[in-house]
Amino acid sequence: MHYALLVMGAPYSHQAAHSALRFAQAIIRKGHHLDAVFFYHDGVHNASTLMSPPQDELHMRNTWVELHDAHGTRLEVCIAAALRRGLLDAQEAKRHAKTAHSLEAPFELTGLGQLLELQRQCDRLITFAP
Repeated sequence: MHYALLVMGAPYSHQAAHSALRFAQAIIRKGHHLDAVFFYHDGVHNASTLMSPPQDELHMRNTWVELHDAHGTRLEVCIAAALRRGLLDAQEAKRHAKTAHSLEAPFELTGLGQLLELQRQCDRLITFAP
């Protein structure tokens, strides 16, 4: 079965992101395929390269990257929600005349159309929201 996840909660403010990550790991262990994780609303903060949790806490961004590296799961970030919250990749930072960026591969800025395409392509789209 092919899954996609919609994560709408910030990494350390709500349980949504952590629950989504645990769910992703569980379905992969069961032999299912996780095509993509789409980060929306405050969930875009999961992609921030500036996140620096204490060493004894789970580093959510790095764990999402590990999921991508191990299983090829796409990590897609809503561009409108990200820009509103100050998350920009190098291209958007240049376009908006900013001196820095806070989003890097394997996270990719995409539009809501991509979320609709995920919903169409996958067997299940599971939402994790606060």
